[in-house]
Amino acid sequence: MFIASDPWQGHDTTVLFTLVLAGVPALIGLVAYLGSRLTRQARRRYTSARTWRDVSLTAVAVGLALYLWGLLHILFLDDQEQAQECERHRPEETPALVGRRGDFIPLRLVCEASDGHDYSVVVPGYINPSLTVLLLLALVAAMTSGLLHYQQRTPTRKEN
Repeated sequence: MFIASDPWQGHDTTVLFTLVLAGVPALIGLVAYLGSRLTRQARRRYTSARTWRDVSLTAVAVGLALYLWGLLHILFLDDQEQAQECERHRPEETPALVGRRGDFIPLRLVCEASDGHDYSVVVPGYINPSLTVLLLLALVAAMTSGLLHYQQRTPTRKEN
């Protein structure tokens, strides 16, 4: 059991398991939906708005898969192994470690040194930059889809 003032707390396992248990079915649902969009019947009804919507959902699905991949890196290491990873990756000029914390956004396990510097271990370095790009793509695609859908639904005014 960790207390809030514990400098070696890492990630809260309840939150970690909840994210994994909620994320996996969400990812399966997104992939199933996107797979259904590939049928011949669905492709015939495609519009620009629907295409951008599916691009947005694809970016979300890939981002969710990457986030879950990062969570799995953390999930399979116990406290002792996390401490060993902190020691193994400690830069030469870094003095003694004084703590460890887990952040979910951005996803990282941070090792804290006595000189005030910290560094991240365990979670692959490509996860957070990739998530940023994918979420920006999802946002832009969703906004484009919404705008195109609005334009399709809004009648154009005819000038006399």
